[in-house]
Amino acid sequence: MPDKGLGQLGDGMLFAAVVVYALAMLAFAGEQATRRARRTVTAVREARVVAAVGGPSVTLPAETVTEERPSRAGRFGLVLALVGWGIHVASITIRGFAADRVPWGNMYEFSSCVAWVGVSAYLLLVARRRVERALGVFIMLPVVLYLGLAATQLYTEAGPLVPALNSYWIKIHVAAAILASGSFLLSGVVAVLYLFRSRYDARLAARKTTSPTVLPSAAVLDRVSYSVIAFAFPIWTFSIIAGAIWAEAAWGRYWGWDPKETWSFITWVLYAGYLHARATAGWKGRKAAWVAVAAAVALIVDYYVVNIFVVGLHSYA
Repeated sequence: MPDKGLGQLGDGMLFAAVVVYALAMLAFAGEQATRRARRTVTAVREARVVAAVGGPSVTLPAETVTEERPSRAGRFGLVLALVGWGIHVASITIRGFAADRVPWGNMYEFSSCVAWVGVSAYLLLVARRRVERALGVFIMLPVVLYLGLAATQLYTEAGPLVPALNSYWIKIHVAAAILASGSFLLSGVVAVLYLFRSRYDARLAARKTTSPTVLPSAAVLDRVSYSVIAFAFPIWTFSIIAGAIWAEAAWGRYWGWDPKETWSFITWVLYAGYLHARATAGWKGRKAAWVAVAAAVALIVDYYVVNIFVVGLHSYA
């Protein structure tokens, strides 16, 4: 039997995790603001030196005026992100014990797990020095919004699984979907940031702006987006295959073009097209980023629109 008291504790801890994530986002934003101000001041000093010696006026790229120093706000933000991650783990674990099953049996729980995977992927990339710490402000914002929507609009009390989901396949198919979706969440954010960075670089080259940017280089963002998608795509593929096997056991057919199946396939095609274009046509840059963004939008449609507004065999989700 579900333990309501334990379930409420898990819900409370998820709320606490969201608050800590929001504080981490503010700390990362403070680091971004500090770095931007520092780069602006440094650029002005460099320009004054050039003018003093009678040199020509120049537009200084943001990367050439960086004067990096350890940021207390950034370190504090990273600590808060780690604390929030730990509280989030506890929330998911307690939810599982409260419901006496795997803690991803409805959209509320699924959303919580996807957000946790997204934060985990970000922290892992920071630990491996694949992305800058201050990038966390752009990761924490969608995570906070994602969890806020789950807690306010998708909330479900801890309880038993609906009969259609009461299968060992939920431990395989849905777990794979969570891991892939959380990773795609991160790659989508990075792809959007790449589009902003590449636009900034184009404006800088055309001397239409002199303002510094706090975003990592376009090459770094492009590489990170590709790496995350390359990791998540096989997992998403496995999730679709496992779902088809589960569908045959539950409904007597592997594939029936149910709305959920259709949009999962559309998402798969877009990510497959992204990887194929990168491997064969040498696509990098804005074209590839736009495909990655389109795939992320398809994933959102697959999750929110199909589950909430479209009637199908997966409507119980």
